[in-house]
Amino acid sequence: MAARPILTTSLSTFSRRAYSSKADKNVAFLGLGNMGGFMAANLVKKGFNVTGYDPSKETLTAAEKNGIKRANSIAAAVESANAVVSILPSNKVVLDAYLGKDGVIKHAQKGALLIDSSTVDPNVPKEIFPIAIENGVGFIDAPVSGGVMGAQNATLAFMSGGRKGDFDRSLPLLQAMGAKQFHCGDVGAGQVAKLANNMLMGITGMATAECMNMGIKMGLDPKVLLDVLNNSSARSWSTEVYCPVPGLVPTAPSSRNYDGGFKNELMVKDLELASGMALGIRSPIPLGAVATQLYRIVQSRGYGQKDFSYVYQLLKEEKK
Repeated sequence: MAARPILTTSLSTFSRRAYSSKADKNVAFLGLGNMGGFMAANLVKKGFNVTGYDPSKETLTAAEKNGIKRANSIAAAVESANAVVSILPSNKVVLDAYLGKDGVIKHAQKGALLIDSSTVDPNVPKEIFPIAIENGVGFIDAPVSGGVMGAQNATLAFMSGGRKGDFDRSLPLLQAMGAKQFHCGDVGAGQVAKLANNMLMGITGMATAECMNMGIKMGLDPKVLLDVLNNSSARSWSTEVYCPVPGLVPTAPSSRNYDGGFKNELMVKDLELASGMALGIRSPIPLGAVATQLYRIVQSRGYGQKDFSYVYQLLKEEKK
C-alpha cells in the first residue's frame, strides 16, 4: 500500500450526521491481547459495559475474568454497542474487521462511534473513514503509545485523527484507558504521529543499547554509566524508563528476560510501515533505515517475541 501525505481537504466535505450525544456506555472491544486486554479491563473499571471479541478462545476466557462479556464474532460484539474500540495486528486484519461482510461497519448500529487504536498504514483509516460515514457511523484512528505497562496502568497516550466532533466524543473512553489524548488532525494523522514516534523510539533504543554496550566494554560500571546518561544531555525515555541493560531499571523488560514489553517483531512492523510512508513522500530516513535493518537481524535470529530492547544482547555478542 503506497504511502501519501495526509489529506488536505477538509473532512467537512464528507456527509455530516448528527450522532447521539448520550454517554457511550455500551462498548465493543476487538482484540484482547497484551494491550487490548488491559485497555478493555480499564474501561470496565470506569463503569463501561464491555463486550469483547478475539479469535483466541484462551484470550476471551482471560478477559471474562476482568468483567468483559464474551462475544463469539465481530458482529455479535458490535451489534448493540454505542462505541467500538479495536487494537489489531496488521493492515489486512483491520481492513477485514471493519469492511468485511461480517465486519464492524456492516453490523454496527447507526450513530455508533468507531475507534481504531491499531498501528497501521495511514491509508488504512483513510479507506475506512468515508465508508463509515456513508453507513452512518463515526470513525477515528487513535493509535497508542505507552506499551503494555501503559495499557495496564491506564497511562497510554492516544494520537487521534478524524473529525473534531468524533474526537471530542471519544474522550471519555480514551481518558478511561490513558493519560493523554491528542487530536493530530484529519483522518490518518494519528497514524502518522504514531509511526514517527515509534521510529524515533526504535532509533533511540538502538543508540542507547550501542552506547551502553560500548561504555561497559570499556570498563565502566553499568550503574554509573546509566546515572551519567540520565543526568546529562543524552537522557531519553530509553535511558530513564527502558534501559536495555538487565538489572538497571527493575520495571524495564530487560530486567524481566526481555518479556512482557513491545515485541521486536512489532517494532519491525512499525518501522517498515514508517519506512513505506517516508518513501511515498521522499522523506530521507537514514537512521530509520539502519534501525529497521538491525531489528530485522534480531528477528532473523529467532528473538522476534522478545522486547525490542533485546538488540542490546545482539550488540553484546560481538567480540572486542
